[in-house]
Amino acid sequence: MKKERVVVIAAAFAVLIVVNGFAGGGRQQETPQVLTTDSLTLAIGGEPDEGYDPCKGWGNHGSPLFQSTLLEFDKDMNFTNDLATGYSVSPDGLAWTFDIRSDAKFSDGQPVTAEDVAFTFNTAKEAASRIDLTRLKLARAVGPTQVVFELNTPFSAFVYTTVFLGIVPQHAYSANYGQKPIGSGPYIFVQWDKGQQLIVERNESYYGAKPLFKRLTLLFLDTDGIFAAVQSGSVDIAMTAPMLARDIKGYSLLRARSVDNRGIAFPSTKAGTYSADNLPVGNDVTSDIVIRKALIYGIDRAAIARDALSGYATPAYTVCDGLPWWNPQTRIADNDVSGQKAALDAADWKLAGDGIRVKNGLRASFALNYPAGDSVRQAIALAFAQQARDLGIEVLPKGVSWDDIGLEMYRTPIVFGFGSHSPVETYNLYHSKTATTAFNNVTNVHNPTVDRYLDAAFASLDTEDANANWKKAAWDGTTGYSNQGDATWCWIANIEHLYYVRDDLDVGNQRIHPHGEGYPVISNIKEWKLK
Repeated sequence: MKKERVVVIAAAFAVLIVVNGFAGGGRQQETPQVLTTDSLTLAIGGEPDEGYDPCKGWGNHGSPLFQSTLLEFDKDMNFTNDLATGYSVSPDGLAWTFDIRSDAKFSDGQPVTAEDVAFTFNTAKEAASRIDLTRLKLARAVGPTQVVFELNTPFSAFVYTTVFLGIVPQHAYSANYGQKPIGSGPYIFVQWDKGQQLIVERNESYYGAKPLFKRLTLLFLDTDGIFAAVQSGSVDIAMTAPMLARDIKGYSLLRARSVDNRGIAFPSTKAGTYSADNLPVGNDVTSDIVIRKALIYGIDRAAIARDALSGYATPAYTVCDGLPWWNPQTRIADNDVSGQKAALDAADWKLAGDGIRVKNGLRASFALNYPAGDSVRQAIALAFAQQARDLGIEVLPKGVSWDDIGLEMYRTPIVFGFGSHSPVETYNLYHSKTATTAFNNVTNVHNPTVDRYLDAAFASLDTEDANANWKKAAWDGTTGYSNQGDATWCWIANIEHLYYVRDDLDVGNQRIHPHGEGYPVISNIKEWKLK
């Protein structure tokens, strides 16, 4: 998992003073300084562990900033051209041909060619990082401005990869590329002071619409450092957490809609089996679908969003609510406490003297792990446990390390966070082929009908047809991976991404944000302007 480096508040504030050129003997500004188009100072996230290399995962949650991508999303999640001028797919779905523009240049002045595009995809495939290119056989240039991607099998979701993967220069790429990247995006890398800040400047040779702001300084601050920076008025935009959001003079609070969801994975099979890497699989309590559905339909998502998350969240019902491949029929009526109590009674889960249900000697009790130190997931786990007790189910929240989660996630329910701009995530969470492999299909669900829909979605040559199959995989009226069907996930909330934004800064039409706060806010940086 990604780990973010942070600096302590004293060091963070020292950096702010240097960057912004002011000193006040410890006194805080009452209002921010006047905003100009010369520069912006942002505190929106930590540093990527492996630097700014798209082949190793940089940019897959937002804009790669320094690099171009073949395609990009508009505000409605439609595909639009970036480096590409168009593309076509062969009748068998095994070859995708992209034409690229001839006027793009890297920041060192060298032209961007189809060779660079092919090199990027082949290198990313070999790196096998966060971007799934397992179905790519080979990328090859067939001219200076045309590249062909040969696939092993038809794969409709390949188009999403072209939005995430920034193009790197073959002539300037090395193992250390991410430390000082060269690209053809709207900004040019200038300076990286590790643990402190990243500085970029507008690419005056950029082929597209140039951003208004000439220079960006991205500060790497911890929670306290961010709050101090906002109070002092020394940053122009800064992310915050639901528990810390409040009114601050000179700033408005941006509540960005997201598909950054939190949900609980329920092992769906009985205990006693093991994964391919010899980890225990299954849970005797959550393997009973009556228990799972009682929790899914019996909890009050709106109350958790309101009380545990300070109102900065919306109820979630799937991993992809609101995205083009989401099935609206998966939205359910929850908080059905009386109905679910009756269902549990009918399934012979009887209340014992301590208020916890028992069936054939088995108590309706299980541990619920969440990452220690994650206040949002902790709040969700505690609220969920309290509501579950009203149903007669004992849930025991516990904060543990990610190492422990990795060892326990196939047999112990976990509070996870997902939410991607690609339906590949849906495939990985629910297809039988991916069961109990890394963080894929941790619930060990196997549904042949769902598998057929997911396979058909991948094999489709048409986006609309693919989306139709994604939706049927969720629920076709009879079966599906959703709450009405297999019910192996209790999706609870989509977390709003919160940012303090200077009153005189307009950050445009924000796309729905994916999992991972911070960098998604700059994906539309070319739209930002002064009010």
